[in-house]
Amino acid sequence: METKFYITITLKTHKGLESFAKFFIGNNRYRALDIFKQLKGSHNVSEKNILYFDFIETEKGLPLNLDFITCTLNQLAENCRIITKELFISENFESS
Repeated sequence: METKFYITITLKTHKGLESFAKFFIGNNRYRALDIFKQLKGSHNVSEKNILYFDFIETEKGLPLNLDFITCTLNQLAENCRIITKELFISENFESS
């Protein structure tokens, strides 16, 4: 089974943390990490943070959280734009 990389978006609610989006960003560790590093946000977490992006690797079906950032609503929009653009480039202009 091959390694897969994902970015998930999680929202803090009154029930706890709820993941509401998951992007498959490929099987190439370096490309996936490059995409994640472009995202806007901060590693500084406080109780005020409500939005999180997690960088996840799955191998043999088991998830491993490699990194995370927290962000504002405006950064959420920008991050979704970055991910979509990078996935479009990967799927249409880069050879596997």
